[in-house]
Amino acid sequence: MKHPIKSMSGALVAAVVTVILSAPSAIAWPGLAKPMFVGNRSIPVAQTQMNGPEQRVKGRIAELHAKLRITAAQEAKFKAMADVMTANAQSLATLLQERTQDKDTSADASLHWYERLVDAHADALRKFVPAFTELYASLSDSQKKTADAMFSRFGQRPIRRRSR
Repeated sequence: MKHPIKSMSGALVAAVVTVILSAPSAIAWPGLAKPMFVGNRSIPVAQTQMNGPEQRVKGRIAELHAKLRITAAQEAKFKAMADVMTANAQSLATLLQERTQDKDTSADASLHWYERLVDAHADALRKFVPAFTELYASLSDSQKKTADAMFSRFGQRPIRRRSR
């Protein structure tokens, strides 16, 4: 059996990455006591509810709906995918909120929390991929082309560096 990640199309991989980037772990949750770091950049604490994770996911859903020009016939599949995105964001927001209340800042605790975060992302992807695949299969060639273009930067292969 093929590994599910290796068999995904570029657009599907891109959509999955989009879900991850839309998740609360990739953005600050309102009310955090200290800034979060994503990669090497600090995310400011002072964010309003309008810029919170749920609003970002709603915005991303609206953007996908508009750019893909979802038809009435595709609406049910799109809604199913959007519901998964929303539920995933809520689950990850809960996890992130738990972390903000955890006072243990040791390396061990941080690594255990990061392990939980990665597991939560994997669970979110396992829920999202089938919903996105259903929607993607229903898209017209033109819509697929749009989706592929929207997510093309996420589907690029890493650049291999030459050994010296």
